[in-house]
Formats: sequence, C-alpha cells, structure tokens
Amino acid sequence: MATPTIRRLTQYAHGGGCACKIPPGELESVVATLAEAAEPPDARSRLLVGLDHGDDAAVVQVEGHRAIVATADFFTPVVDDPYDWGRIAAANALSDVYAVGGEPLIAVNLLCWPREVLPFDLAQEALRGGLAVAQSAGCHVAGGHSVDDPEPKYGMAVTGIADPERLLQLDAGRPGLPLSLSKPLGIGVLNSRHKTTGEVFPQAVETMTTLNRGAARAALGNGVLCATDVTGFGLLGHLLKMAQASGVTAVVEAAAVPYLDGAREAIRDGFVSGGTQRNLAWVAPHADFAELPEEERLLLADAQTSGGLLVAGEIPGAPVVGELVPRGEHPLLVR
Repeated sequence: MATPTIRRLTQYAHGGGCACKIPPGELESVVATLAEAAEPPDARSRLLVGLDHGDDAAVVQVEGHRAIVATADFFTPVVDDPYDWGRIAAANALSDVYAVGGEPLIAVNLLCWPREVLPFDLAQEALRGGLAVAQSAGCHVAGGHSVDDPEPKYGMAVTGIADPERLLQLDAGRPGLPLSLSKPLGIGVLNSRHKTTGEVFPQAVETMTTLNRGAARAALGNGVLCATDVTGFGLLGHLLKMAQASGVTAVVEAAAVPYLDGAREAIRDGFVSGGTQRNLAWVAPHADFAELPEEERLLLADAQTSGGLLVAGEIPGAPVVGELVPRGEHPLLVR
C-alpha cells in the first residue's frame, strides 16, 4: 500500500507570510511618484489617507461623518496547515482596516494556486479558514478572484467604514506620547523555524489569528490618533515610518518589548528570514542602537505576519515599550 504524500505548504513558496514583502526602501522609490498624483477631476469623495506616509489602508470621505476604508493583503503560506494559513491571512488583511481606526464590512478573496501541483481541497481549506475569521469580525465574504500561479498565495481585499474625525494615522504622533504594543514579537523567527523543520508553534498561530479589533477600539476609546500594525517591516521598520511621518524620534526600551516563547531560541539557532535581514539593513542608517547586541536588533526587526498594533498612547493590556520624543539626530533610538 502506497504511503500518502504529505504536502507541506511552506515548501511550495520561496518565502512565507509578510516576510515576502518587497523591501521598504525599494518600495518607497517605486511608489514615490504615485503619491504626487492629482485628484481625479470627477471624484465623488475626498482622499483622507493615501500614499503620503505609507499608512496601512486608503481612506476616503464620502459624506458627512462617514469614510470608506480600502485595503488588500495576500501572501504565500506561512504555516503548513491550510486552514490556519487562511485564518492568518484573513486576520492580517483585516488588520489594515483596524490599524487606521476602521471596522471591516466586506471582503473578497484573492487566491493564486498552482492547480497542476497542489489539490484544490487545500485551497478550499484556506478559503474556509479565511471565511471563519472574517465572520468572527462581522465581515461579509463574497466572491473574489483567482489565478493559476506557480506559488500558492492567499489573502483578501477588504472594505470598511470609519469616522473621518477619529482616524489612526502615521503622521499624528507627538512628543511625550508612550508607545504601546498589543502583541508580542517573534512570529517571524518561529515561522522560519517551522518552514525549515516542520515544528509547529501553537503560540505563534494563536497570535497571528487574533484580531486587532479590540486593540483598535481601545485606542480610539482612549483618544489615540496615531497607530500602525506591525507586519513585514518589523517593529523597527514600522516605527521608523511613524517617526519620520510625525517628525519625532521614537525611543524603544528593548527590555520592555514582549516576545513569544521560543523566539529567542529561534534567533540564536539562526532562523532569520531574508526579510528580517533586509529590515535591519534598512533601518540601521536611521537608528542609534547604542550597545544593543545583533540578536536583539534582529528580533526588533523581525518580519511579523499579522502582528499587533503599535499605538502612540496607552491601551489596556498592552505593554509600554517606549515613547516619542522631540526629533533628535536619529528618528530611532533603541536602548
């Protein structure tokens, strides 16, 4: 009797999750001219959040106190279980809406599939996982788009609503505000270890499938104006974008940053993605690391998938990991 083939989804992709993002420095040069585009002549809405600072989603004001939020996010498998991959991808896409202070309304699936290599029952499981998380967020899922692709990829395009007077934006940080982080770091190095060894890390899956809805609502309830989610550019990369957009220096207290169990062991054993290394190389010219060891720097730059909210303010249950201060010699100070 033939032994059934065990298909590890992560082995069908060159990378995994948000670590596959195009490096931030390269991406900025690509989209730089797009940010200067003029308003369309017959626009029925006013663009509130666009490409200026690299915020997590686009926001337009349509009428009165109503704004529409739009985003899209998809990636290659970050775990081998297709249902969990679907849940993670959906939570990650929905996070962009929460990160600007919105609530998701409807999503459509984005699926790329190597139809002659992997069976469609695995794709069905990924779609089922995405649906489950979207439903838990009160978000409809209706249709989508699929293409035949050499690598499996899945995600969602999500539309939501927000109050245009109560948005969370990258450029709204001010000196004196504390920095809070709603999820621990370490997702990237644990996912890299999973891809290499097949070891499963339930703590990472639980973190990635947890919605940022509660953190976003708490931030808005506390009058927070500035936030972002921590994904492929790592804590330091996303914090650099916040500091540059807000014209401040962001101070990180490295000892206060929380990590998932096993993250430090994974970094010591060398499970570092290319995305994480590129993140650190990108932020290094803009940062003062004092005497911080290389392993600690890599953990702070670790490419997260469906990470937490980084909030310029305080929210219940989220540790304070630093503060914003007047702009100094570097936009990032890590000590």
